[in-house]
Amino acid sequence: MNAIEAKSVVGIAYVLKGEVGEVLDKSTEDDPFVFLMGVEAIVPGLERKLTGKQVGDEFNVTLQPTDGYGQSSPELVGQVKRSEFPSDLDLTPGLRFQGEVAGGIRMFTIQTIEGDTVTIDANHEMAGKILTFEVKVLTIRPATTEEISHKHVHHGDDCDHGHDHH
Repeated sequence: MNAIEAKSVVGIAYVLKGEVGEVLDKSTEDDPFVFLMGVEAIVPGLERKLTGKQVGDEFNVTLQPTDGYGQSSPELVGQVKRSEFPSDLDLTPGLRFQGEVAGGIRMFTIQTIEGDTVTIDANHEMAGKILTFEVKVLTIRPATTEEISHKHVHHGDDCDHGHDHH
């Protein structure tokens, strides 16, 4: 496989920067980010930019929120009572936790705590942000049938990611 396409397993080194150039996330050539193309494993704008690239290609791409993690949605911000949390949990702004909502499990971030009222936000922490990726393509290979059916990469026989293989 020479070029990245849907159902490719891709390994990249990247630096993700925010609007003022601050580093938000990164992976290195020694510890690459490996993912399956075409299953929404990465933001849509980066996936489009990677399509057709080859090993060794390097590029920068700046993404508007619509091509990244989406716009921040006020409907995903709400208030809950302190008593809804375990009493031994040390609540602080910025704390991330999983919660059950209609439709499944979702990640939340505590925004503020005022008395017994906790304001929580289910938007992705990078929603609404303009993001710049500096990317180097390290590896490309076809996905296995099993990886395609499971919609994620398997890392050899010692793979342990929380489910049984079929």
